[in-house]
Amino acid sequence: MTLSIRNQFPGTVTAVVAGEAMASVKVRLAGGQDITAAITAAAVEDLGLTEGSAVRALVKATEVALATGPVGGISIRNQIAGTVTDVSTGGAMGAVKVSVDGGELTAAITKDAVEALGLAPGTAVVALIKSTEISLSAV
Repeated sequence: MTLSIRNQFPGTVTAVVAGEAMASVKVRLAGGQDITAAITAAAVEDLGLTEGSAVRALVKATEVALATGPVGGISIRNQIAGTVTDVSTGGAMGAVKVSVDGGELTAAITKDAVEALGLAPGTAVVALIKSTEISLSAV
């Protein structure tokens, strides 16, 4: 299956904490980063996810925020450091490619944000992704 979701990262489940309706799934990405995905308990069961399961983490570019420095005092736990490799902007939006350990991710943010943050190739950034915006696919 081909998807329009550009951000796809292989990883391994390191923990599953299931609740009545939702579950928190911790994943170690191939680049060594730890992320958390909040998915339904039914999805955990349907995918057969357990510690050691191979998965692919998927994130739409529109769900990736960027910061130019460390971020504290925020509920977003998925923070992945990287370096901007490419910036393209249109009238209102921009696509920012970021090199991270183990691959590349794309953030779709406003042109105003690109300019305000001074994003250009070589800029160090932190990609911020809410756990509810990460989907998992069994491999």
